[in-house]
Amino acid sequence: MSAQVGQSTVVTDTGRKRRHNEDSFVHRPPLFAVADGMGGAQAGEVASQLATAALKEESVDGSGAERLTALIQEANRRVFQRANEDAAASGMGTTITAALVEKGVVWIGHVGDSRAYLVRDGKLQQLTDDHSLVGELQRTGKLSAEEAEVHPQRSVITRAVGTDPDVDVDTMPIEPRTGDVFLICSDGLTDMIDDETILDTIEEHRPDLDGAARALVGAANKRGGEDNITVIAFEISDGGPDALERTATMPAPGASDPDEEDTLSGIEAVPVVDTMVVPPDQVEQLAEVRAERDEANPQRRRFLRRFLQLLLLLLVLAGGAYLVWRAIR
Repeated sequence: MSAQVGQSTVVTDTGRKRRHNEDSFVHRPPLFAVADGMGGAQAGEVASQLATAALKEESVDGSGAERLTALIQEANRRVFQRANEDAAASGMGTTITAALVEKGVVWIGHVGDSRAYLVRDGKLQQLTDDHSLVGELQRTGKLSAEEAEVHPQRSVITRAVGTDPDVDVDTMPIEPRTGDVFLICSDGLTDMIDDETILDTIEEHRPDLDGAARALVGAANKRGGEDNITVIAFEISDGGPDALERTATMPAPGASDPDEEDTLSGIEAVPVVDTMVVPPDQVEQLAEVRAERDEANPQRRRFLRRFLQLLLLLLVLAGGAYLVWRAIR
C-alpha cells in the first residue's frame, strides 16, 4: 500500500515539577519529531528548539534514511556550535526521535532516550533502543526491565545531539499497515507510565488520537509528572490527512478532581534529576562504580549500627556507675 498519514496530533506539557518546558517538537505531516533538551538554566530549551528548527527546514535530498540522518546531523552541528559560542549554553544537548512517512515507508531516526512506538493489532512495540545507561545495561543482561524502571541513574544517556561535533544516528524502515498508530514521546511519559498503560490508553480512545494523547499526558501527570511530557501520535490511513495540534499545557487540576495533586507549588523542595550524557565507553566504568557503592552501603550501615549500639552501652554503664557513686557517698 501507499502509506498516508491520516489523523495526527501533538500534546505537550511542562509537567508538575518543572518551571519550563524543555521539550520541542515537529508536527508537519509527513514529518514528526520530539526533542527533549538538557542543560543548565534554560539551555535545554534552546538546544531542543535549535534542533527542531533544523528539522523543519527539510532542505535535503535522498532516501528517507539519508534525509533523516542529514537533518539530525545538521541539528547536531547547530546545537554544538551554539554551545561552544555561548558560555551560558555550554554542555547543552538534546534527544531527537523523528518519523518521516515517505513512499509507503515510515522511516525512524533516533538519538537519545525519547522513544518511538508502533501500535498494531492490539499490541505495542517499542521501535527505538534507548541510548541510555540503563538501556545499555539491559541489552547486556546486567539489568532487568523491573530494575531499570527504578534505577537511580535512569537520566544518564549515552548519546545526544549537540554534545559532540558528530553524532551517530540510528535509522530504521517500518512497512506500515492501514490502522497502524505511531507514537513518539519524551521520557517524561515513559518514566511515569508503563507500556501496558500506554497501549490500554490508546486502545480505549480509538479512533480519537487527540483524546488518547491528552489522556496519556494526564496519566503521566497523575503519576507525578516529574518531567516535561510530549506525545505525538499519527495513524496510517487510506484517507487524507487530518492533523490536530495541542501545544498549550494541560489544565492544572482543580477542586473537582480530588485524585490529582498539584505538586508544582512545592517545586523548590522537590529534587529533580537532570539528564546527563555519559559516552558509551564509560558505561561499564559507571556501572562498576555504582555496584561498588551498593556493595559498600550494607557494610557502612552495619558499622553505624554497631557504633550506636556500643555508644548506647557506654551511656548505660556510665549512668549505672554514677548511681553507684551517688549511693556510696
